[in-house]
Amino acid sequence: MSNLSPLSRRVLIKKLRNLGFSGPYPAARHGYMKRGSEKIFIPNPHGKDIGLPIIKKIVRQLKVSSREFLDL
Repeated sequence: MSNLSPLSRRVLIKKLRNLGFSGPYPAARHGYMKRGSEKIFIPNPHGKDIGLPIIKKIVRQLKVSSREFLDL
């Protein structure tokens, strides 16, 4: 996962939509996107990029390689 980097919320949402997720939907603290019964929580960093640790966690939840994620 060495080629991953922080992303804007907008870019992350676009990548998740390319994987078939819908949303984002509001929740108590963070919005989420869903595909069937899967839910991915999306932080709202208020004008900042989403950090690399959270991006890596999302990629692991998606069960895709970092290369596949970057190519979305």
